[in-house]
Amino acid sequence: MIRLIVMGVSGSGKSSVGEGIAAALSLPFIEGDVLHPESNVKKMSTGIPLTDEDRWPWLDKIGAELAKAEKGVVVSCSALKKAYRDRLRREAGGALAFVFLDGSLEILREHMGKRTGHFMPLSMLDSQLATLESPTGEPLVFTQDVAHPIKQIVNASVEWLNMQAFEA
Repeated sequence: MIRLIVMGVSGSGKSSVGEGIAAALSLPFIEGDVLHPESNVKKMSTGIPLTDEDRWPWLDKIGAELAKAEKGVVVSCSALKKAYRDRLRREAGGALAFVFLDGSLEILREHMGKRTGHFMPLSMLDSQLATLESPTGEPLVFTQDVAHPIKQIVNASVEWLNMQAFEA
């Protein structure tokens, strides 16, 4: 069973990649942003960075979704700090994999500038990058460069996931 977080800063393509991986593996996809309380959305939409205290309840909701996904699930979640990822791992109740979407500031800004209808303003990217603790060296983490086309990232991620040993 695969429980997967597609992680990275805003504009990295978490939703598009997550949807692609979920479709390829016939798993449900959960857009992590919809689990944010309204107070978090209001803060972010006005350019106010979230604190750890703001994020804990949101991460717990994501953890609950991971834990109840008996056949597997793909969730988009920034998971910026190691402490957040560790909390998600504990809450998941089993192996939890991460696809880390990494990229240059230039490409991330370009991605964010092209999207419409999202509450996160471009101005928040710098605070997310400042908060980001790279998951390099953590267990079950696959890093992909967002400079690659989404289809390529999805295919490489699915191939990597299929090579991992997940509990049934």
